[in-house]
This record gives sequence, structure tokens and C-alpha cells, in this order.
Amino acid sequence: MEKNKYVYLFSEGDASMKNLLGGKGANLAEMTKIGIPVPQGFTVTTEACNKYYEDGRVIAKEVIDQIEEKMSELEKISGKEFGSIDNPLLVSVRSGARASMPGMMDTILNLGLNDETVETMAKLTNNVRFAYDSYRRFIQMFSDVVMGVEKRMFEDLIDEMKEENHVHYDTDLTAENLKELVKRYKNLYKKEKGTDFPQEPKAQLIEAVTAVFRSWDNPRAIVYRRLNDIPSAWGTAVNVQEMVFGNKGETSGTGVAFSRNPSTGENLIYGEYLMNAQGEDVVAGIRTPRPISELNDQNAEIYTQFENIVNTLEDHYSDMQDMEFTIEEGKLYFLQTRNGKRTAQAALKIAVDLVEEGVLSKEEAILKVEPKQLDSLLHPNFDEKEIKNTDAIAKGLPASPGAACGKIAFTAEEAKERAEKGEKVVLVRLETSPEDIEGMIAAEGILTVRGGMTSHAAVVARGMGTCCVAGCGALKVNETARTVEVEGKVLTSEDWISIDGSTGNIYPTALKTVAPEISGYFATFMGWADEIRKLKVRTNADTPRDTKQAVEFGAEGVGLCRTEHMFFAEDRIMAVREMIVAKTEEQRRKALEKLLPMQREDFVGIYEALEGRPATIRFLDPPLHEFLPHADEDIRALANEMGLTFEELKATVESLHEFNPMMGHRGCRLAVSYPEIAEMQTRAVIEAAIEVKNKKGYDVVPEIMIPLVGEIKELKYVKDVVVHTIEQVLAEKNVELKYKVGTMIEIPRAAITADEIAKEAEFFSFGTNDLTQMTFGFSRDDAAKFLNAYYEKKIYESDPFAKLDQTGVGSLVRIAVEKGRSTRPDIKLGICGEHGGDPSSVEFCHDLGLDYVSCSPFRVPLARLAAAQAQVKNKR
Repeated sequence: MEKNKYVYLFSEGDASMKNLLGGKGANLAEMTKIGIPVPQGFTVTTEACNKYYEDGRVIAKEVIDQIEEKMSELEKISGKEFGSIDNPLLVSVRSGARASMPGMMDTILNLGLNDETVETMAKLTNNVRFAYDSYRRFIQMFSDVVMGVEKRMFEDLIDEMKEENHVHYDTDLTAENLKELVKRYKNLYKKEKGTDFPQEPKAQLIEAVTAVFRSWDNPRAIVYRRLNDIPSAWGTAVNVQEMVFGNKGETSGTGVAFSRNPSTGENLIYGEYLMNAQGEDVVAGIRTPRPISELNDQNAEIYTQFENIVNTLEDHYSDMQDMEFTIEEGKLYFLQTRNGKRTAQAALKIAVDLVEEGVLSKEEAILKVEPKQLDSLLHPNFDEKEIKNTDAIAKGLPASPGAACGKIAFTAEEAKERAEKGEKVVLVRLETSPEDIEGMIAAEGILTVRGGMTSHAAVVARGMGTCCVAGCGALKVNETARTVEVEGKVLTSEDWISIDGSTGNIYPTALKTVAPEISGYFATFMGWADEIRKLKVRTNADTPRDTKQAVEFGAEGVGLCRTEHMFFAEDRIMAVREMIVAKTEEQRRKALEKLLPMQREDFVGIYEALEGRPATIRFLDPPLHEFLPHADEDIRALANEMGLTFEELKATVESLHEFNPMMGHRGCRLAVSYPEIAEMQTRAVIEAAIEVKNKKGYDVVPEIMIPLVGEIKELKYVKDVVVHTIEQVLAEKNVELKYKVGTMIEIPRAAITADEIAKEAEFFSFGTNDLTQMTFGFSRDDAAKFLNAYYEKKIYESDPFAKLDQTGVGSLVRIAVEKGRSTRPDIKLGICGEHGGDPSSVEFCHDLGLDYVSCSPFRVPLARLAAAQAQVKNKR
């Protein structure tokens, strides 16, 4: 029987093996194949990672054997020997998942160093300082990543060493200083772990591979995966690569580069580098890197070679590349390439430019932009007038565009806790690290003292579409005292701060923001998306203003107008309350008469904003108790206002109390109990449609949606009330008008009996919020209390209210679609739950052949793009 292959040399793979070798491994194999100077190595596959978890978090012997086998082959390629005291081979160990997860998992450099090989390295390179600098870095990384000794403890030791020697930078420490530092590092390790620092390179390697596998499941990776729809079943690969050294002095260096500007999309190589440094120095932001253009002045020959490779890689991958490179004593190596993370503005410009340059077709370009990124394009910037009249107190690097305003939070935990309480916060840190991911998600914006445009904060913020200003050295942040000092001014966690991710400016006050101006690239790109997609996109909107906004963003109608949202307005809540406390039908009708003109006016505004596009109006859905106060003092105040006794009103409130309102007296059940409510709403919809048709000439076809139906007789009863009222209004007005009556499929029984329900319903709209609640059997409002435990224990990978559960809830939708069409082949089908704006759920709706998805106004462009991408993938 042929044994499973778990380890591949770079020369044995190619780009098509991404699922097995991970993104980084597949790209290293591809770069090797096309002749890019890549330090050679091997990849331990994603299957080996999954096996590690299946075997109870242990690396199997057959995987270890194959690692050792490939290490022998790497020794032959490099002419060096792993663990040798004559000519040692040192390696880096890096993660490499299928999807790019910058900074979420762990890396170990200089592996293979020990007390003996460090001396050999010093002799071979004739550079004692370099050898001990590499060794202290290895001890710190290995101790932190593999053995769980806090990185901060090592940083404190190096800071002490710099103070003792009155120097500012790590690079100012001498060889003797670094030898002493290595001793202190090893003592710290022994104190923390109770054993000496491991000296055997083979043991170091297996421990490091294990640590990378383990990091696939660290909290920050889990949060990142949930945010970016990356399944845990994918696993991560591990890349073991021969070390090349950027810290051998001033003819060596390291850097990060993009083939185009990741913030603006401009077609110019963009990057940063540091001489006499290793990779993590650039990304960690310990020293401020130099712009890549300066490399041309420093070494024109290397720069020309660098530029040629960058262009070769972009041409090869037909996309903007994010690359890491190292110069070792004047020789250039590329350590990795991947499709670069970019802002939404840059993504659109790059996609349009690549089509205009003849590199991509429109279909290929559509797949180059993440739908979720469009979100950041549609969000506000600071009001120009306010900026002119406000002085910036400091300026950092404009790392991720947009505007953010909030009170200062000093830690990720604090940002998360305060945001959960509804506070707006800006996360202010010396530098962010991958552990800060949850705080970064919660914050309005991110501000760091250290780090460049390619620092962790910058890359992650750009990917999330969050405003970020990095490398603002003028700030003095004291996390212990919880203060920020700048220009003699001290700010605390109670102070507001505004940051501009497009200019890098920082303002010590709360600034007003304005809606964004959408660029020509957006219009061009979205025009292509609209040409390509088959699925229509509507919006969930309850006011003329929201409807108008959604139409500007390309909505093709309203898929859900929640009429109850109109009832909460100050000028109408009284009439609603009168209706609720009414003792007789006559009193109820009197209160409804007051509401009728208000409802009609709302629908006129919505129909006018739609300019002839369709609108689905959902009738009253929530339980009536939601419109009444519950605290005694509020009940007393309302009773006085309504001329009732406190006892009378209190009795009404108590009689409406429900043990499980989600499944209580709501939806079509209200119309069955009080048909006069459905009559009033029908009259408002139809009279508004007639008025707009007469006044504006728009051909309005009202779509009336009856919510929460679970039984055909229930639908028929309410539909009869609706149709009778419509015919009455049309006779009164002596006009003809087309209309549709349909239902919301949000109860599992409705999905299962959809063939029956379609006898009465002319359209179905899937209310996937309630359908998800009912299918899972938990309330959306209460689920947050326990969902985190479910994510941690890997019971769920994503929030079923944010991303449609295609296995369970999706099966009910599929059943309803098939059964509905079997009865009524021309039935109109849409989805109006929150899932209508989630890209993977939009793709599911496309594959099912629904007519449209409906989502909130700001998510309309996202849904349009997701629908186009679903069409392109489907065609493929």
C-alpha cells in the first residue's frame, strides 16, 4: 500500500496545489518553478495538520520520518548540514494557510542555532555580532511561540541592556553585549520552564512544526477565520526554508513590498526595507523602515533586479503582489509572494486598471475584489470644514483610509468591553500584535506609535476596512497609567480623539463625519458587476430616506419594508397605544383611522423614492407589548396622558405579557385576531400606490407580505381580508391596479408545506432571521450569551445569524423553493433576512435560483458584487 505523502520539497509542487501546500507553500513552489531566487525548503501539508488534530494534537511518526527525509534532501541542495558544527544549516519555520491570514499564526527564525552552532556561525561569517544577534532572536521567538514564555519578558531584558549601555537601537549593541544578552535569555528560559534551553536542532524543528499546527487554533486565528469565512477543516501547512540573513551588516537587509500601492492602487512599486535587520523588524515596527525607492540610491544593481522580479511576479499571478525579500551580503532572495491585501479604493482601481491593461477579463476582475471590502468605501470621512478649523496635534502614517472618532481605549480587551456597552472607542497602542484582533474589530479606528505601512496594525486594518494611523512617534503612550501625551497635552480614556486614515492626522476632539464620494472606479466596476449578475438586489428599508440611499447604491426595489418601524415615531406611538388598549373593535378602528394617513404618507414617500421599482410591504409583525411601557412610573405617566387609571393600563400591559414573545401573538396572528389592522394597512398601501401612479406616473405594483404564516388556512384568512379591502378601495377610486399578495417563509412548517402555501401566495420572501431562530431553537437576542462558548469548543464556526446555515436552514429554503415552484412555476422568490448581505449566503441564493436578495442600504453594493461573483463561479 502506497504511504500518504505529507511533505513536499518546493521543487515538487506548483500553484495548483494550494489546498494541500497552503497559499505560501504553493507560491514558493511556483516561484521555484519560474526561476525566482527563493531559499529552498519543504512544505509539511495541511493534511498533516488535520492529522495532528485527529491524532490528539500529536505529530505522527510517519510525518516526522518524512520531515527528516526532506531535511536530508535540503542538506544536499544547500551543501550544509542541519545541526553540524562545521557548516550548519539554519531554517525558518512559517505557517501557510490556504487563505492569507497575515500575522494570525506563528513564525520561528534562525532555527538550528545552539551553543555550538552559534560559535561556528561566528567563525564562518567572521561576524560574532551577527551570530549572537541571530541566536538571541531565535531564543526569544522559540521561547515565545513554541514554549509559551512571554515575549514581553525578553523585550524587558533587551531594553535593560540598551539602558545599561546607553544606546538607542538593538543594532547599537555590541557582540559582547549580545553574548551577555543570550546568557540572560537562557537564564530567563530556565527560570520559567525549569529546564535548559533545548540544544538539539531536530527536537527544535519538531517542536516548532507542532507550534505552528497548534497556532492554527489560537484565539486570534479563530476570530480571524470567523471574520473571513475560513473553515477550521482547512488546516495550515508549515514551510521549512533555508535561512538567508538580512542582519549580516550594512550590505544585508530585509523588506516588504507591494507591486502597486495597497492604499491607493497606484501602479507604482510600494514598500519598505531596513538594512542590517531580520524580517520581523520591518513588520513589528521596532525601527522605522525606509521607503523602497531609497534602495535604488543605495544599490542600483540590486534595485533593478528587485524591480524585474516584482514585475515578473505580478505578470505571472495577474494580480497585485505582496512580497517579502532579504538581501544577504549583496545577494537578493524572495521569501514569499501572495495576492496583496488592499483597501477597497485600491482594490477597485487595480481591478479596473488590470482590465484596461489587457491583463484580466471583466469576469476575472470581478473576482479580485472582496465584497465585504466595499463596506469601507461607503462609510464616512471627516467634514472638510471641521478639519480646516481644527489643528491636528500629531501626524502618523495614513495606513488604512476612512475616518474614526471615539474615546481612547488602551488595550484590546478594554476596546471590546467598552464597544459592547455601546461606546465608540479608538484603540491606541504602542504597536498592535495579532492577539489584539478582537479589540481591533470592536474599535472605530486604530492608532499606533510604532510600525510602518506594512505593520501588523496597517495590514489587518486594511483587510477589515477599518481606519488606521500607524507609526505616530510623537505620541507617548503609557498603558499602565492609561495616558497619551502629545505636544504637552495629556489625554486619558475619557478623552475623544479623531483619526484620519487618509492623511494620518490626529485631532484631540470629536469631529463630524460626512458621507463618502464614490469614485469613478466604483461606478465602472459595479457597472461590470451589474452586467454579469443574474440575481436582483433589493433593500430592506422602512423610510423614504433609507430607500433613496439604497437606490443611489443600486438597489432594484424594496424587498422588506417593516411597517412597525413607522409606528414607533413620536407623532404616532400614541395612536398605536390607543389601538392596543381599546376594549372594542369600534375603539380600535377609531385609533387606526388616526394611523391611516400617516401610514399612507410613508408609503407615498417610499414609492416616490423607488421611481417605479417594486416594494414588498410586510404587515405588522412584532407583539403588541413592544409598543407599551413596562416600568410602573412610565405606565403611570402614559395612563395620565391617555385618561386611564394606572390600574387599568397596568392590567392591559400584564395581559399582553408573553413568556416567549418570539413565538407569541405576533405576525399574521395579530391580523387573525384583529383583521381591522390588516384592513388599515392594506388601504394605506393601495391608496399610496394610486396617488403616486396618478401624481408621478410610476407604474406601482404593490406587493403585500403577510408575515409568520405556518398554515395555509391562516394565510387564506388574512389574504381574503386584504383582497376584499383592495377591491373596495379600487371600486371607490374607480381605478385598476395590479398587485400581489405573498408571504414570508420564516416558520419551518411553512417551508415544509410550501406546495400548499403557494396555492395562496404569489411570492415567497425568506425571512431567514426568524427561520434561523426557529430552526436552531434559540433566540437571536439571547444567543450572544452562549455562542462564544460554541465557537471556542468548535461546535459552530460562524454566527448562524450572520452567515446562513446552508446545511439546516438552507435545506428548508431549498425544500420551500422546490415545493413552491411545483405548485406555482412563476412564483417570485427572494430573501430578506440579514443574510441577504452576506457573500456566501448570496452565492447560495444564486445557486438556488432565487429572483433577488434584499439587504440593508449600505450592503447593497456588496450584494451586487457577491451576486456577480456567484454568476462567474457558476459559469466556471
